[in-house]
Amino acid sequence: MPRVVGVNFRRAGPVYRFDAQGLDLARGDWVIARTNRGLELARVVVPPVEVAESEVGEELKPIVRKATEEDLRRADENAAREQEAMRVAAAKVAEHGLPMKLIEAQQTLDGSRMVIHFSAEGRVDFRALVRDLARALRTRIELHQVGVRDEAKMRGGLGHCGRPLCCATFLTNFDPVGIKMAKEQDLSLNPQKISGLCGRLMCCLSFEYGCYREAKQCLPKVGGWVEIPQGRGKITAINVILDRVTVALEEGGTIELPTGAVARHRPGCPHMPPGPEDEEAGSEEVAERD
Repeated sequence: MPRVVGVNFRRAGPVYRFDAQGLDLARGDWVIARTNRGLELARVVVPPVEVAESEVGEELKPIVRKATEEDLRRADENAAREQEAMRVAAAKVAEHGLPMKLIEAQQTLDGSRMVIHFSAEGRVDFRALVRDLARALRTRIELHQVGVRDEAKMRGGLGHCGRPLCCATFLTNFDPVGIKMAKEQDLSLNPQKISGLCGRLMCCLSFEYGCYREAKQCLPKVGGWVEIPQGRGKITAINVILDRVTVALEEGGTIELPTGAVARHRPGCPHMPPGPEDEEAGSEEVAERD
């Protein structure tokens, strides 16, 4: 069975599977991987494991070797070349008058190819630009257009919370994020407050969405009526974090209670002990099956 190792080529980048080639690799090791672009420096994020041939799918490309000091030194030199490539590319883009915004350049470890990422509102005809860049930089050039979320991931920055962007630090993939997630968490629907630097809904809206859905599953909605020992009342607010609900009593006044005080009035809730109504229903179901 092949030994498969997971590596990424940038911090918080997607994890790609490679053939470990019998190498003794551990998480955090720098390795040289053979890709469609050539030899590239990568870091091990998932140690090698044996996988059945049927689970591998397409043929895996190999890990050539562990990175040496010479490889790491060359990577540092390439970083300087990438900065120079961005300077040259910016001048050429201005010369051609193209509506594109350069983001970053990446050179393969063996120097055989330079990949330049950019963003633009629509499609850009950059064929003449590629030819000019190839002559100026004396290497094969690839221009790769990315979306606004990928641009934020590459550039990095600080979010509304004051911390580095999640996508640039630990998120390896972009999961779908919808406005329903903000509504479920009772957040302001002001676009400026729930949108990230990329202009799209913040990725972190999905982090606690499941917890809110689970917590609210056992609760009446705001505006719902409940019967509590203090009398009949209408729920005016729910604070999931503090585990409290506010009830406006029909006879006047308001009262704040633990969510459990109203959750027990929702028969069948999977997160509450069964009440008398649930027990009776369960007995009837058993009787029918017998």
